[in-house]
Amino acid sequence: MNAIENIAASACYKSAAAAFCLVLLVGCSALPTPPNRPVSYDFGPGLTSLPAADRRASLPPIALADVEATGLSESSTAVLYRLNYADAQQLRPYTLARWTQPPVQLVQQALRAQLGLRRPVLQDADAAAQARDTARGGKLPAVLRIELEEFSHLFTSPAESTGLLRLRATLVDPTPAGETLLGQRVFIVQKPAPTPDAAGGTRALAAAARQVAVEIDEWVGAAVR
Repeated sequence: MNAIENIAASACYKSAAAAFCLVLLVGCSALPTPPNRPVSYDFGPGLTSLPAADRRASLPPIALADVEATGLSESSTAVLYRLNYADAQQLRPYTLARWTQPPVQLVQQALRAQLGLRRPVLQDADAAAQARDTARGGKLPAVLRIELEEFSHLFTSPAESTGLLRLRATLVDPTPAGETLLGQRVFIVQKPAPTPDAAGGTRALAAAARQVAVEIDEWVGAAVR
């Protein structure tokens, strides 16, 4: 009889131990996995070779001021998106996606690269120094100011989206008596995203930035002769 009781007790012990191990394994599998590191994006390598004809000296120089952001954080590197079909007024950040630099800096680099193909591109500080250079006649180049108003991955449906860029460009002619407005224009560019995720959104926004740089280059070329 004792032998039977010992066998039964041993079986119960083994069963309880197995159940405990099973609960432990289930509990471990339910623990959250460590988060992945954010993926960083930029606008790509840009130009890999210069045009055959260097036309930078064919147009007068221009001073490009630092790009500013309207309603956006100028220091944030978050990749932002909107669900236009659900709540278009809410701007949301992707959790695991970042720009390598704030968008204002990336847009400025794209503009500088495009404008620099046909003319010297100066900073405001360079233009101010040029005013003190009597050998140059003291004439300042026109100043281009950019306000970035929207730079987001816009979803029109769960499967369809675009990279939306909207900015305001202001071109002024600085004189000793003050600035003369040469022109102001709002540019809006949307490019389709190849995939409905952060990777597709950043590609679409990079393409939008390149296109708006070309459009601004043409607009400036027509205004500054």
